[in-house]
Amino acid sequence: MAKRSTIEKTVNLALQGGGAHGAFTWGVLDKLFEDDRIWVQSISGTSAGAMNAVVAAQGMYDGGAISARKALRNFWKDVSDAGRLSPMKRTPIDLVFGQWSLDYSPGYLMMDLMNRLASPYDTNIFNYNPLRALVEKHVDFNQVGVEDDNFTLFVSATDVETGRARIFRRAELSVDVILASACLPYMFRAVEIDGRHYWDGGFMGNPVLSPFAESSPVDDIVIVQINPIVREGIPVTAREILNRVNEISFNASLLRDLRAIHEKNVLIDSGELSAERHRRMRVHMIEARKRMIPLGASSKLNTEWAFLEHLFDIGRDAAGTWLSRHYDDLEKRETLRLDEMFANAGGTSSGSYPDF
Repeated sequence: MAKRSTIEKTVNLALQGGGAHGAFTWGVLDKLFEDDRIWVQSISGTSAGAMNAVVAAQGMYDGGAISARKALRNFWKDVSDAGRLSPMKRTPIDLVFGQWSLDYSPGYLMMDLMNRLASPYDTNIFNYNPLRALVEKHVDFNQVGVEDDNFTLFVSATDVETGRARIFRRAELSVDVILASACLPYMFRAVEIDGRHYWDGGFMGNPVLSPFAESSPVDDIVIVQINPIVREGIPVTAREILNRVNEISFNASLLRDLRAIHEKNVLIDSGELSAERHRRMRVHMIEARKRMIPLGASSKLNTEWAFLEHLFDIGRDAAGTWLSRHYDDLEKRETLRLDEMFANAGGTSSGSYPDF
């Protein structure tokens, strides 16, 4: 990402959550920050997306785009190092066949069973969260939490009692906010902030898009998509069904926000809403659906460095392909065809998504 004086295009980034699959987003960010034609005005992040956002912001504070790229690499390397002692490892069969999932890992199967029988209030009596030390090591919120009109941050979490998304602005960010945004309720206790309790932001905003229209001067939103929206075929095994239910659940809020943007754009285009009083947002998406779909949900807990680097490479490739195809469209037209996506009430059109 270039110095502000040399940019040609400006975008907002929306970063999905997805556990270890957030290393895909790391790869996307690395490629975007390498491009000296682009300035990122705002980032909205959820869960792993929130971690990528604040680590990148710390790097930008320390020394610009080059520092941001180094900060992200160091963060994900520490994620891998912290996971070395985890009992959730691939089996020898997985290693032989090059499978990244943990579906047959004894440690993963034991954790999965325990999560169905007991809550973290039963099993995690000291409320330990290994992510706290990682975030504290890599982010100084006295620096990242300072408002800056040239670069804004938004992080979402889900209020446990109301079921609504809370959007934290840059000045409100803290370690607890990031942990709240990444708080999977079957693994961690709800995170308390200002007397309210929060779970993973992915339930109600994965990620939230509304702050861009409200608080950013930029009309282009680039979504970095981790969880496949479209998955052909009907799941038949218990694990396949659960995986697809999770994908649908964590994409529901994004589809809701995209539909709202589409409907407003239609009203602006038809003249029913004034273009002078309302903003028409242009939406884009960077994803690698064909390469991410084979990775099962259990691989979101796989923190092997080789796997994180694999995801990083996929992310860089996807961002590079997207830039070569759509860079010239930025600030001119949307490249995610929302009209096709919401053309019928029965679902979404797979044809409206890029294939890498």
